[in-house]
Amino acid sequence: MKHGLKIAGVQLEAPIRFSPSVERLEPDEAKTIQGLIAAMRYVNEKTLADGGHAIRSVHAKTQGILEGYLEVDAHLPCELAQGLFARPGRYPIVMRFSTVPGDILDDSVSTPRGLSVKIIGVEGERLSGSEGDVTQDFVLVNGPAFGAPTPKKFLPVITLLAKTTDRAQGLKKVLSALMRQVQRVIVAVTGRPNVTVATLGGQPETHILGETFYNQAPVRFGDFIAKISVAPISPELIALEQSPLHLNGVPNGIREAVVEFFRIYGGVWEVRAQLCTDLETMPIENAAAVWPEEKSPYRPIARIMVEPQTAWSEARSLAVDDGMQFSPWHGLAAHRPLGGIMRARKVVYEAAKKFRAEKNGRVIEEPRGKVLFRD
Repeated sequence: MKHGLKIAGVQLEAPIRFSPSVERLEPDEAKTIQGLIAAMRYVNEKTLADGGHAIRSVHAKTQGILEGYLEVDAHLPCELAQGLFARPGRYPIVMRFSTVPGDILDDSVSTPRGLSVKIIGVEGERLSGSEGDVTQDFVLVNGPAFGAPTPKKFLPVITLLAKTTDRAQGLKKVLSALMRQVQRVIVAVTGRPNVTVATLGGQPETHILGETFYNQAPVRFGDFIAKISVAPISPELIALEQSPLHLNGVPNGIREAVVEFFRIYGGVWEVRAQLCTDLETMPIENAAAVWPEEKSPYRPIARIMVEPQTAWSEARSLAVDDGMQFSPWHGLAAHRPLGGIMRARKVVYEAAKKFRAEKNGRVIEEPRGKVLFRD
């Protein structure tokens, strides 16, 4: 393959150009997706019956809601100046921090963390289902790859986890403490946490604001293909990386820590893109594969900036938890989600959105301008 550019003295391969041919649908993918919808619906119905209110089937617990701006870097090289990032610009955003389960658990049941970013005022050719909107969403988790390679492999996992919804929280706390011990051993041996162990409660009890978040599965990046990450870069956020957070006996300890931080500080994150340069080691249809950063590092494309603010309130929760949806399929055709896990999300997320809207009697719609919270 023809060589591309050098970064920090390392010669990188030229990025792979996007083509529809990079995707390979599984023969029974539609049937698998219906199974995923059924598993998520079970979670929705169980939590609705127990709490009287429809909540998300995954990432149900909000740990912080922020408003701020995204600024696209000027003078990006051509391979990074793509889609939304093709030209410098400043866009209002909404950020939502969350934890993974579909039921509202005490934070001592320690699971992976999520960050969803909704960028507002984005013009251009739209993805199917988001015509007429002006938003671009990135849905991210604090790990570089998804927990299963394909929808078919993910179905039995989520079906099993769904059956634990709203059951035996005390047992989940005990299991989580055990899984954190297991995770420590895994990290000591391999140098990398195990996604499945984290999902079962083995997420280290650290500050959520010190995490780097990843979209885990690839997206089209204009002429190319990429994964996206969001990493803290302001000193106060960097200081929280791997910072222990006491959560036992503090049911909402993560949210309380987020609120306390933004009561005093603002924050800056760097948005980064990792370009696909090799379809063998950076596969499209295996969402569990970690793309090697020595072949293609994450490179800066934009910054997110927020001022000190009220990071959670009933008013913010009502506006975002009940009135908004975050989906990788809200956005530009230039950032089309790729691979089986992403294809499944389109249908599964839409079914979950419809359930929440109908049961709560709410319209869930995309903002068209800066969101003004009334805290």
